[in-house]
Amino acid sequence: MRAALLHTTGDETLEIVDDIEVAPPGPGEVTIDIKATGVCHSDLSAMNGTIPQTAPFVPGHEGAGVISAVGEGVADLALGDHVIVAWSPPCGMCNNCVERKQPHLCVMIQFAIAGSSRFSRNGEPVYGMAGTGTFAESLTVPREAAIKIDDDIPFEIASLIGCGVTTGVGAAVNTAKVTPGSSVVVFGCGGVGISAIMGARVAGAAIIVAVDLVEAKLSQAEEFGATHGCTPDGLGALQAELTGDGFDFAFEAIGVPAVMRQAYDATRRGGTTCIIGVAGMDKEVAFNGFELFFMERTVMGSYYGSADVRSDFHRWLRLWKAGQLNLEGMISKRIKIDDVNDALVAMKNGEVIRTVISF
Repeated sequence: MRAALLHTTGDETLEIVDDIEVAPPGPGEVTIDIKATGVCHSDLSAMNGTIPQTAPFVPGHEGAGVISAVGEGVADLALGDHVIVAWSPPCGMCNNCVERKQPHLCVMIQFAIAGSSRFSRNGEPVYGMAGTGTFAESLTVPREAAIKIDDDIPFEIASLIGCGVTTGVGAAVNTAKVTPGSSVVVFGCGGVGISAIMGARVAGAAIIVAVDLVEAKLSQAEEFGATHGCTPDGLGALQAELTGDGFDFAFEAIGVPAVMRQAYDATRRGGTTCIIGVAGMDKEVAFNGFELFFMERTVMGSYYGSADVRSDFHRWLRLWKAGQLNLEGMISKRIKIDDVNDALVAMKNGEVIRTVISF
């Protein structure tokens, strides 16, 4: 089958091949024929090594498709079911899933599938990003990683739910718990940042400021709920005008330590700074001991939007159907797999919110 393949971590381009094989589903597994998949910045992060991933691998983790094969013991999914791929599925049995009620922090399945190979080429193992690999015509995953949806949901809309929308909307609604009437600033207007803006709007924020280096993206952000926009250089004056002393909630959706620090500094005393972006393990953010005490800001990370994919995927789709999440507007380009390298360049250059690949 056709797929995009990264041979070595650090390579900047993918090879489009047609001889990848996918393993049939074993007990508790399903095979999904991918119909649509979004190109996410985390794919770049896996390619360059920011996110650890064994190579060679098929990138892609934001996808939707149709169940084409079902393994032994799978009773809740059937041939022909439409599903969204969940790259970090909860097992439903561990302490995070049951006692702590934090299923998004479950790694029992994710760590197991990330280290296994369900693809092969010429008899050699090929891995899937985060145990998935949606830049392929088909993939095999544990049944927990396939979230069934209604058949009337367009696949390109469903695919966005698999990562970017859940990560951004969830950060605002689930992780930071944005409150009605509050003030919000979001650093970065890519797919995740735009989703955080939509999440803040859904949560009832009164002021939502979009910050990005690309000025064209600022007016675009207003289409998704931002009330104001500025480049980083203009934030100080706008912050003083709108809030006086800082924002109730600040979100960093880029993955750059310096911007994480900017988000912290833009947060009012007693407010919340939420880090969504992924930086490398060798990157650090500095705080002094006095400001941590005196400012009493809450600094938190947000992993997969603190979402329970089993219920939140459906919640976001209900909001989309109600017209409260503009998912169609997020799709800047629609392409085939042959053009995936152009899509990666466009994302690096900040030219798109989301490019969606259809098979």
